[in-house]
Amino acid sequence: MDTLTLKLRGMSCASCANNIEKAIRSVPGVMDCNVNFGAEQATINYDRKRTNLEKIQAAIDAAGYSSYSLQEEILSGEDDIEKATRQAEQRQLTLKVVVGGVISILLFVGSLPMMTGLNLPLIPGLLHNPWVQLLLTTPVQLWCGGSFYRNGWKALKRHTATMDTLIALGTSAAYLYSLVVTVFPGFFIAQGLMPHVYYEVAAIVVTLILVGRLLENRARGKTSEAIRKLIGLQARDARVIRDGVEMDVPIAEVRINDVILVRPGEKIPVDGEVIAGASTVDEAMVTGESLPVSKQPGDEVIGATINKTGSFQFRVTRVGKDTFLAQIVKLVQQAQGSKAPIQRLADQVTGWFVPAVMAIAIATFVIWFIFMGNVTLATITTVGVLIIACPCALGLATPTSVMVGTGKGAENGILIKGAQSLELAHKIQTIVLDKTGTLTQGKPTVTDFVTVNGTAHNNEIQLLQLAATVERNSEHPLAEAVVKYAQAQQVNLTAMPAVTDFEAYAGSGVQGIVVNRLVQIGTQRWLTELGINTVALQQYKDTWEAAGKTVILIAVDAEIQGIMGIADALKPSSAAAVKALQKLGLEVVMLTGDNWKTAEAIAQQVGINRVFAEVRPDQKAAIIQSLQGEKRGKRLKVKEQNDSSLPHAPSLMPHPQCPMPNAPSPIP
Repeated sequence: MDTLTLKLRGMSCASCANNIEKAIRSVPGVMDCNVNFGAEQATINYDRKRTNLEKIQAAIDAAGYSSYSLQEEILSGEDDIEKATRQAEQRQLTLKVVVGGVISILLFVGSLPMMTGLNLPLIPGLLHNPWVQLLLTTPVQLWCGGSFYRNGWKALKRHTATMDTLIALGTSAAYLYSLVVTVFPGFFIAQGLMPHVYYEVAAIVVTLILVGRLLENRARGKTSEAIRKLIGLQARDARVIRDGVEMDVPIAEVRINDVILVRPGEKIPVDGEVIAGASTVDEAMVTGESLPVSKQPGDEVIGATINKTGSFQFRVTRVGKDTFLAQIVKLVQQAQGSKAPIQRLADQVTGWFVPAVMAIAIATFVIWFIFMGNVTLATITTVGVLIIACPCALGLATPTSVMVGTGKGAENGILIKGAQSLELAHKIQTIVLDKTGTLTQGKPTVTDFVTVNGTAHNNEIQLLQLAATVERNSEHPLAEAVVKYAQAQQVNLTAMPAVTDFEAYAGSGVQGIVVNRLVQIGTQRWLTELGINTVALQQYKDTWEAAGKTVILIAVDAEIQGIMGIADALKPSSAAAVKALQKLGLEVVMLTGDNWKTAEAIAQQVGINRVFAEVRPDQKAAIIQSLQGEKRGKRLKVKEQNDSSLPHAPSLMPHPQCPMPNAPSPIP
């Protein structure tokens, strides 16, 4: 069984979602379907042997709606058209709300004397005139509310009814009744009835509903924005080597077993295996590892990660919807389309809500007309029944509350995947935290610096000046940490001459000549291979590495001169936050892709006793499931949003404990 997620267009209410769901379920081969009105998308489980995307989309089209695959649209470059269309709709709705609002205020003011029975001399008499009110109301009814008539007519042709049907019927009843009163006032006077008009009712209802549609449209645009930005992480082109010739081709034309060349600073376009060259790759978006990972022939590389230092070639192993990034997108889409159990009940009620309201409205008119013999009261009460149901709070309340709840969570750094998580939150027993960017700041920082010649200020400043001058030529995060540390120590780097003969060695270090002195900065292994004796600083190296820090050594003219400890520093609030959670009786667990030494060091600092380290994204979901089985009750995986990683893919697996779709980093 395959799963397909489609974005939908043309829905105006929860009844539309029910109509689409029925249409999709009627397609042979569709096993299950979930249409989410708030997220404006459908998640479909189907048998690819019996049906396909074209048949499903044809059923949606036949129901009067349209659909598209957001991922395919963005990758094909058509997303700009979709964004422009939504922005145009937003501008159109805004204009209609403004026009409708101004006219509604004028009509309301003009109707005050009739409603209050008072003579209000400050109100211009012209606004009391029913013909003027007719002139003002008509553009609101026909232009501002035109979409209600169009959608209502489409529903009628499909032998269904939607909220637009109620809106069109209710506002039309008020408008047409007032029109008859305006044209034939004598008829009503002859019946002993006051020729009251209700133009303001029609205009105000149309305007208020348009305000709701405006807010809905804006919210829906934001639900898709996260996926757009997520897919936007992927490179648009790839440098493919075919028949010995380098050529830039669109990402859609890359094939499995193609050989791709990646240079420093470039995004890796698709998934593959390194076959030549070496480099370091920033995989923070996938694993949460704060430092670049060394890549050698035989190592796997993942699309959308960033190559840092060297050039290499890799053979493509996965393209299109099979790439790691595409799988993350798919899981996010499914998360956005999830429904809370209570929402399913609301949707079932909404399915018969519109017909029920129409039946009640007809019954209301008949009863008032037969027993009271008053067509005016019968019409007014009927309009009231239709109008009061227009906003359809029943169909909007649950998805809106889910969207608002998850949105506020994201604003505070908590990603919640799936509406079911909100309903199960009170059963939480275990909180699983990522390390990078959640407990830590998400960026390497120099924490220790020692020189061979002692701690005299001049010794440190001079060595730091040489090291930072060389490191300024590197794009490695550790180099950036050294430069920032030097700047924080008020070291003057602008006065230093340019570095000559600069070289970077992937996974080892860098070197360059500054003021005729050879400066080499890197790992102990690399300096030892160069014949440099590092024994004098061995004690510091062992101590810092035991604390989970990355250690680099500094040599000048082939003699060891200093050592630095670099770590992803702990956030000041992390220890207190963990302690507060533990006081609530919750078990706090760390789950990270970082190495064991670093993970255990951070865990010890914040008071976490249980750690899972060096865990790949595709392994994290299995660990969560294992934790679920240890105690009764559900678990909710809570992860703070940060600027260094995606929601770490596994956290997006379809389990009730997982975080939501919202805005994975490095999405701004």
